[in-house]
Amino acid sequence: MKSILIVDDDENVRLMCERDLQGEGYTTHSVSSGPEALQFMARNPQTDLIVLDIKMAPPDGIEVLRQLRSRQIGIPVILYSDYSFYREDFDTWLADAYVVKSSDLRELKKEVKRLLSLEAWPE
Repeated sequence: MKSILIVDDDENVRLMCERDLQGEGYTTHSVSSGPEALQFMARNPQTDLIVLDIKMAPPDGIEVLRQLRSRQIGIPVILYSDYSFYREDFDTWLADAYVVKSSDLRELKKEVKRLLSLEAWPE
């Protein structure tokens, strides 16, 4: 079963994502800050994908993404934000996908499925 880390400072968003992704058959874990996400990944490198909010207390999601990539943690990351204008930030291009938050999680689930199915392809 694929494991997904959800990083968001909004508890309601974390719970909604967990519920829907668990309903799709994924194992989920969630944390509320960038430092918690980095600690989680240090302890759980087998995690298959990260859903990462951008606008959080420092370090924000973009800085967490930079740190993950600088540590050679190459698992897929979906930036999940309330704001579409962050797409213009060059650093968001380090992510594998960018999804604007919505109460309808179809787009997020579609990207999760797409990215996790890419892992099955031989290199």
